Amino acid sequence: MQARGEQIPTLKPRLPDADALLPYLRRIDSTRQYTNWGPLALEFEARIATLLGCDAEAVVSASSGTAALVGAMLAIAGRPAAGASAVVPAFTFVATALAAEQAGYRPRFVDVAPDSWALDPHGLDSDGRGPGDLVVPVAPFGRAVEQAGWSTFREQTGCPVVVDGGASFESLTENPGRFVGEIPIALSFHATKSFSAAEGGCVVTTDAMLARRVREALNFGFYDARNCVRPSTNGKLSEYHAAVGLASADAWAATRADLRRVAAGYVRRMTAAGLGARMHVMPTVAGCYALYVCGDAVEAVALVRSLTDAAIETRAWYGEGLHRHTWYASQPHRPLPVTEDLAARLVALPVAPDLDDEAIDRVVGAIVRAAAVR
Repeated sequence: MQARGEQIPTLKPRLPDADALLPYLRRIDSTRQYTNWGPLALEFEARIATLLGCDAEAVVSASSGTAALVGAMLAIAGRPAAGASAVVPAFTFVATALAAEQAGYRPRFVDVAPDSWALDPHGLDSDGRGPGDLVVPVAPFGRAVEQAGWSTFREQTGCPVVVDGGASFESLTENPGRFVGEIPIALSFHATKSFSAAEGGCVVTTDAMLARRVREALNFGFYDARNCVRPSTNGKLSEYHAAVGLASADAWAATRADLRRVAAGYVRRMTAAGLGARMHVMPTVAGCYALYVCGDAVEAVALVRSLTDAAIETRAWYGEGLHRHTWYASQPHRPLPVTEDLAARLVALPVAPDLDDEAIDRVVGAIVRAAAVR
């Protein structure tokens, strides 16, 4: 229950409590295996595979979503020649570009499509890719990336593709036939995601040999011998995080239902206020997001002020675009009008599985007040 006047955070995750974790922790005590893809990590992979409708071998767990992305890049393309680029959308969280750098690529920022907020495989035919380059489509706010278009792109261009699936676990479970395939998808199970292991991730691919290379890439290049056979890192999921992930899987149906209730509460109230078309909640984005699209940057500033005055936290999840980060400010890029427009107009609203009706009313009230000023 949200007390009147109490600060409402943008996101308040709810992970399994101590009682839910205890049976799994006792199993760790019994086996005394704490990492290196122990029995809980392998069971967690199998649970994820079941939810995605694929074989257990198609899922390789990782210590974080970023590690999963690095492992997938190294597995599919190896360490590139000097100067090779990873084509990434400018409209994404900075981990996408940092993972590309860790895998040996120079990030190259391109704009996204205005409707999908994602890279368009049909729009990359003349972007100046060089030999050895990689393309990294991103699932913006958990909007899953379809395999079909990128499979065609890969076949026509010969360019390797790795999907940064981020928070798209929910979408993948809803329609795995559309979103799961040979092209590897790196998922994040960070505490901010709807489905969480507190910290962790995985790579999903139906290409069994590629999945094996991912496992090698996340394990010092080892597979069945202590012999490094490829560029690699240490990115394995610990048994403790696997325990959190398994307990989260136990509670997943209830968590998803709670997030759907929150999304429906927003839609109902915003529609009544005549602003329903401005809202993006699940299933169009992941359940951990509630996004409001302002008409312009001036309106967004006014909305943030209204929310702040009402003790409601907000944030720009993707900042102002990757090209605005200090680390990447000197990186050359083509004009990025869609990224800059979206970054200026999207405002994140509070989400939590137990966000109550009173809190949602407070948020919607602040939005309506800001709209009335306009």
